Amino acid sequence: MARLGMFFSVLVLALTIPVISHAAQPVEVQKAEAYFAGLKTAEARFIQTSANGVQQRGKFYLSRPGKLRFEYDPPNKDFVVADGLFIYFYDGQMKQQSNAPISQTLADFLLRKNLNLGKDLKVTKIMRGGNLVQIFVVQREDPAAGTLVLGFDEDKDGNFGLRKWRIIDALGNITETELFEIHTGVKFKNSASLFSYRDPEPKGYNR
Repeated sequence: MARLGMFFSVLVLALTIPVISHAAQPVEVQKAEAYFAGLKTAEARFIQTSANGVQQRGKFYLSRPGKLRFEYDPPNKDFVVADGLFIYFYDGQMKQQSNAPISQTLADFLLRKNLNLGKDLKVTKIMRGGNLVQIFVVQREDPAAGTLVLGFDEDKDGNFGLRKWRIIDALGNITETELFEIHTGVKFKNSASLFSYRDPEPKGYNR
């Protein structure tokens, strides 16, 4: 499962996060939280760039709380799907899947109903460049485990929109996912099947 191995290893992180009261967060953090509070559904194209520079493209679907799907463009048959409880990673080349509870993955922060960056993570840095605002966050109890960088664009009214995220693991390897052609407030006609794992080759398949 080489092609999805890197994606799985950087996405799945054991998280033990204390509930801590914090002072008012920077305005950028408040805007990021407000964005996620209003984000229910979305679909977009994506480009995923791995640590070795390999790029893969596909379609991204989101239904908060709890559900997402990445489908890679042909001939790649890989996909990632979160059904509200578990997140599944299917390697089309190896015809194998691996999974983990969403609560034990970094995806939990994008999928939970109420995102509080000040309580759940430690914001280490905020960078602005052009219209892009980048918020760097780490786990409070284990900041050396890796960094999540959320990238937002900002419209003329100061509202945020998520455009990319970057995962920097403990070894410094970077995996970045950039979104484009984004549509929010989408009504999915096939939501039940879109956000559930179905084995492309169920038991009994004959080659």
